[in-house]
Amino acid sequence: MKDVFGKDVEYLKDKKLFLLDMDGTIYEENRLFEGTIEFLDKIRSIGGRYVFITNNSSRSVTAYIDKLNKMGIHADKEDFFTSAQATALHILKNYPDKNVFCMGTRSLIMELKEYGIHITDSVEDTEVLLIGYDSELTYEKLRKASQILQTKEVEYIATNPDKGCPVEFGLVPDCAAMCEMFYMITGKRPYYIGKPEPTMVNYVMEKYGNTKEETVIVGDRLYTDIKTGINAGVTSICVLTGEATLDDIINGDVKPEVTLDSIRDITKIL
Repeated sequence: MKDVFGKDVEYLKDKKLFLLDMDGTIYEENRLFEGTIEFLDKIRSIGGRYVFITNNSSRSVTAYIDKLNKMGIHADKEDFFTSAQATALHILKNYPDKNVFCMGTRSLIMELKEYGIHITDSVEDTEVLLIGYDSELTYEKLRKASQILQTKEVEYIATNPDKGCPVEFGLVPDCAAMCEMFYMITGKRPYYIGKPEPTMVNYVMEKYGNTKEETVIVGDRLYTDIKTGINAGVTSICVLTGEATLDDIINGDVKPEVTLDSIRDITKIL
């Protein structure tokens, strides 16, 4: 079996830990891609494990479990690691006991609170400003975040550097696009957590005792999913069902190790 560029990819049969992006990789908004369930069943049948790692911080793990269950995929908390979880761990490590103003969804805020993080709605009390992909964005949130950046010296972080989130008609602004609004008026950019930082990959490999040689990351975005694989030193597979195109791969600086049309091709290889 070869990938779209003619590279021999039979070695993928030796992989045991599959780190899977979701949006643009196994589904698009609320539409599950054909072959997804067969792909996940195949991983289990060869004694492998899959973990969904996503930069979308707008949903809690519980919400993701509900979404996948409704699509016919059995999943539990052990099957996920999100940028919201990575962000929570980052805050606990670097800014313990500090007050965090979060421009994010109620699900993100609830998840942060479950980790014991202090969330504030007060501009005056804010010590850390966190921006997430906020599908519940309001003008009041924009105003407060703008005020914090312009009137206070705070730590400024964001859950993920994704520019657009795939939807049925194309893309809508994701976390990085929202942060660019603040850059245009303040000249400040945040420290981004989540992919392409290798943190999420390293955490899952350590948790399940897998080596880099046994691990593969599958996604549709070059600057997050594929760059994460490169940064973590694991095999990266780009599927052409989401954001990245063949032209992007040919002309871009970030090159996946393997390029396939969809996850159905991975099933055939395995």
